[in-house]
Amino acid sequence: MPALSEANGFIRRVIVFHIIPSQGWEGRTNEIEEEIMTVNSINLREKLGKLTEYWQPKIIAQMNDYHVKIAKLQGDFIWHSHPVTDELFLVVAGELRIDFRDGMVTLKPGEMCVVPNGVEHKPFAEEECSILMVELAGTLNTGDAGGERTVQDPQWI
Repeated sequence: MPALSEANGFIRRVIVFHIIPSQGWEGRTNEIEEEIMTVNSINLREKLGKLTEYWQPKIIAQMNDYHVKIAKLQGDFIWHSHPVTDELFLVVAGELRIDFRDGMVTLKPGEMCVVPNGVEHKPFAEEECSILMVELAGTLNTGDAGGERTVQDPQWI
């Protein structure tokens, strides 16, 4: 995970007591761990401005077991599916067409689409398009298709 700062956010301090299960609250240890969590706003325009390559998703946040990713797209991607998880696409700028074997959907800024798990799809952007995606952490951009366009370990930005 990236380093967190206090700018535009707040800090929550959590104290964790270690409890011995067989002894309950009375069996707690004297050691106290302190975990500091920072909650910040994320500026999409700023993050998208850091992207220099097409079809190279970057992680900007984690929510439970899901990654929130951004990417810039242009041109054609590959046919693929994600057998285990749905995939959310939200268009921030430009226009995105998602082809399916039996149709297509076109998304404009502010519009989103959830592709159900197992559904084969192929994103396409005639002109540069900026998107936000939400998908299960560890999901590959090429899904079950693999290949040279797979980003194995997306960077946090």
